[in-house]
Amino acid sequence: MTDNKSPNRRSLLKGVAVAAGAVSAPMLATAQTATTMRLQSTWPSKDIFHEYANDFAAKVNKMAEGKLKIEVLPAGSVVPAFQLLEAVNKGTLDAGHGVVAYHYGKNSALALWGSGPSFGMDPNMLLAWHYYGGGKALLDEIYKAINMDVVSYLYGPMPTQPFGWFKKPITKAADVKGTKFRTVGLAVDMYTDMGAAVNPLPGGEIVPALDRGLIDGAEFNNASSDRLLGFPDVVKNCMLQSFHQSGEQFEILFNKTKVNALPTELKAVIDYAVQAASADMSWKAIERNSADYIELKKQGVKFYKTPNSVLQGQLASWDKIMAKKSAENPLFKKVIDSQRAYAERATQWWNDYTVDFKMAANHYFAKKQPAKKS
Repeated sequence: MTDNKSPNRRSLLKGVAVAAGAVSAPMLATAQTATTMRLQSTWPSKDIFHEYANDFAAKVNKMAEGKLKIEVLPAGSVVPAFQLLEAVNKGTLDAGHGVVAYHYGKNSALALWGSGPSFGMDPNMLLAWHYYGGGKALLDEIYKAINMDVVSYLYGPMPTQPFGWFKKPITKAADVKGTKFRTVGLAVDMYTDMGAAVNPLPGGEIVPALDRGLIDGAEFNNASSDRLLGFPDVVKNCMLQSFHQSGEQFEILFNKTKVNALPTELKAVIDYAVQAASADMSWKAIERNSADYIELKKQGVKFYKTPNSVLQGQLASWDKIMAKKSAENPLFKKVIDSQRAYAERATQWWNDYTVDFKMAANHYFAKKQPAKKS
């Protein structure tokens, strides 16, 4: 006699199949929701800046455990370096790695995240203003005003950039007049006011232009990048210290629609990867820049401290630029006013509390002072 309540073999197999499906469905869904994003940098593949972009992607990829993967491409792979913002906005690229000053043509206020003396704030202090002093909200406001549907993450405070590479050392402010010079952002306005003829070339085009005599001088960023890009092969004089871009940092851009589509945990991965990459980049820059500085000297490069008269000339030009741009652009004035208010407090604390590290360095290494005074 058969018990109708007892399951037969067929119903048992059917139950197993259903149970198996219930187990495998979430696994399949997880696989299907894995996301790959293409990130293009604005840097040549050999530049240390492109390496920083790879470092950030590696952190995301490891923390996301296969749920999100960022593929990094060098400058020009999909769009030219200076078209990165538009490409990310349109979704042609999912993400990008560059600097805010490269978008200067869209709105002059964007150059204030890096160009100029930043009222005495160093790059890390400018990042403090950005994240805790209202800068991020202002940057979001500007991107909205120019119809750019992007999410911006700033990170990686850059060491102070050299004034530039020249065929002959710059000994006074008047030497800048008539010089064909490469720079970007509001530094274009600064050098133009000082009498230079400025050409804002992308990083990969600078050394060839110097080699062909299309420009007389140029700045890019740091000892490692300058060495890898080949500056010492065509120019042997480098002027150290400048206010043209003394507070710059990197920007990682994402298409807003694509970021918003990510689950909360992956958004958090990106957020914390930015912070981790910022610290890592700062430490790596010290290690690599200091070593490449020594190598540049071995290649016959002569380093000079930029004369104070030139630095004062930069500040005088900057004062005129701030007044002019603030009158033309309400967003520019809004950013300037915010930075000034934050810097007045932060620089007072920093300058009062910070010991003169150069005194200690000179105490131990005075016989090995690297830079010559012009």
